[in-house]
Amino acid sequence: MPQSSANLASLVGSRLCHDLISPIGAIQNGLELIALSGGSEPESPEMSLIQESCTSATARIQFFRVAFGSAKSEQTLGQREIVSTLTATTQGGRLRADWVPQGEFSRHDVQLAFLTFLCCESALPAGGTVRIDHDMAGWSITATGPRLNMVQPLWDHLNGLVPLDDVGPERVHFALLVVLAEERGYKVMVTSDDSTITIKIA
Repeated sequence: MPQSSANLASLVGSRLCHDLISPIGAIQNGLELIALSGGSEPESPEMSLIQESCTSATARIQFFRVAFGSAKSEQTLGQREIVSTLTATTQGGRLRADWVPQGEFSRHDVQLAFLTFLCCESALPAGGTVRIDHDMAGWSITATGPRLNMVQPLWDHLNGLVPLDDVGPERVHFALLVVLAEERGYKVMVTSDDSTITIKIA
């Protein structure tokens, strides 16, 4: 995936997230109006299901906006916004995100961390914890869970060992992480054992 393609993909991602977030927000507002007007029981199973689905979709779009969207290097994200996005994205699931670093970070750097989170998510079908930390050496992401399911060529690609020629939608974050990391002067290094994956971005 050449850099021009990565930049184009980011712009497409931003456009999709921007266009989808408004109608989902409108659905949520409509549900609130229905509940206030007495048109439906607010705690009914049907209303609860629609509300939960809208909340989940909104959280996922906000996450994708950072992970796949376009952003300028000077844009930053604060700890509260990052943690809120990760918490909403994983709510109700078997995967937990543990964001450790304090303060604000470049949106470009948070993008790399979020893409790495997606890589870890794909290797934890039974759930687990993804711990994201940052120090002077760079990013350190550790994924642990009861069962790892690593498609080895994808992780070898992160280590720079093999090219990733067949890029499908379910693995695009692996390809994009490598391209963007190299573009921004970083190197991705992966190690793993039976229950843990450790990814360094430095």
